[in-house]
Amino acid sequence: MPSQGLPLDGKAAIVTGAGRGLGRAEALELARLGARVIVNDYGQPGRDGSGAASATPAEEVAAEIRAAGGQAVAHLGDVAVFEQARAMVDLAVGLYGSLDILVNNAGILRDRMVFSMTEDEWDAVIRVHLKGHFNTTRFAAEHWRERAKATGGPVHGRIVNTSSEAFLAGSAGQPNYAAAKGGIVGLTTSTAAALAKYGVTANAICPRARTRMTEDVFAGFGVPEDGGLDVLAPEHVAPLVGYLASPAATRVNGQVFVVHGGMVAVVERPRVAAQFDSAKETFSHAELDDLLTPYFAERPPGETFAAVEVLGLKRG
Repeated sequence: MPSQGLPLDGKAAIVTGAGRGLGRAEALELARLGARVIVNDYGQPGRDGSGAASATPAEEVAAEIRAAGGQAVAHLGDVAVFEQARAMVDLAVGLYGSLDILVNNAGILRDRMVFSMTEDEWDAVIRVHLKGHFNTTRFAAEHWRERAKATGGPVHGRIVNTSSEAFLAGSAGQPNYAAAKGGIVGLTTSTAAALAKYGVTANAICPRARTRMTEDVFAGFGVPEDGGLDVLAPEHVAPLVGYLASPAATRVNGQVFVVHGGMVAVVERPRVAAQFDSAKETFSHAELDDLLTPYFAERPPGETFAAVEVLGLKRG
């Protein structure tokens, strides 16, 4: 995995939740493109049958990168813990001299209908997904701002956040997950606006992939019978992450992508469908009834802000 002349030659990257699934594929792709990688995945070393310490998934991925000729180290911290996120950014800067790429992927699922979800199930998902994305972003952003001020010019800073079609389409059994993923898009667009002057971009992807976390969701769906590449393989997602991390994507900022199965779709921002103005200083119930009730009576039944059509996207 020699890096000379590759798109990410000399760049340093963090990938969270990279011990398995999407994060693993993304870490391997960034390394293949020349990046030096901090492979993050929360966990502690276990013990094998002989009592010897066994490698964690993050350590195994880092070893895989090194075996291919790249540079990688594992970080076993929890991204949802503020100081552990700080330590991870400090590790990248200390080892590699800088941080250039942050891929936020770490997440968990606690699926349940909103009327039966527990407080702990809500809090756990918001904590790992949304707070975890914020924590790492906060310290990476500070690093890039300080670098830009020190050099007097823009730096190469790339953030790739992981949202979901659950946010776009409104997943009924995932109120915690959909809320967290929607929050991540808000964090992404805010960060994109705040850091653009420093040369930093922030974008979000909504990947569809068969991983340990989604094996029940996609059970039996689209598995190839001929041994070909699964349309839901994480390897379909990783190239977009590599592109967004590269110098080629300098003008790509504050965007949301749906990606899976050899397809990338750019999601358009929300647009105003209709505007109603009060004939008086402010609205009354009666006036709103006169304006809004007939308007929604003509809308298709069940049509909401949710963009359910994204679930039908597939390679043409």
